[in-house]
Amino acid sequence: MLAISPRKIVHIIYLAREGTVGDPEAHAFIEGLNDDEQASLTAVAWVGRGAFEAEEYDEAVATAVSEATTPTADYLLGMPHLAENLESGLEALGIDVTGEEEDFLRQGS
Repeated sequence: MLAISPRKIVHIIYLAREGTVGDPEAHAFIEGLNDDEQASLTAVAWVGRGAFEAEEYDEAVATAVSEATTPTADYLLGMPHLAENLESGLEALGIDVTGEEEDFLRQGS
């Protein structure tokens, strides 16, 4: 289903939550994703924002690919409430990231 690992999405959630939206680290991380991962990440954020329903995830991915006019990092990091949108999107898609969050926090400490 997702073309990006939940672990990578958790990483972006934490970068956004830490207020590093303008930070080069957040930009570099998203820019380092391949095109499929970037489209999937955008689609998850859109589902979380309510622009698409979870059942429309594939359509959201296709839209992310076909309508990309701005670098994905710039677009997503300029999105208000990015972390919350990603969390809501994962939840709507039925993806539990509890294990990834715990691993991420463990590695960060």
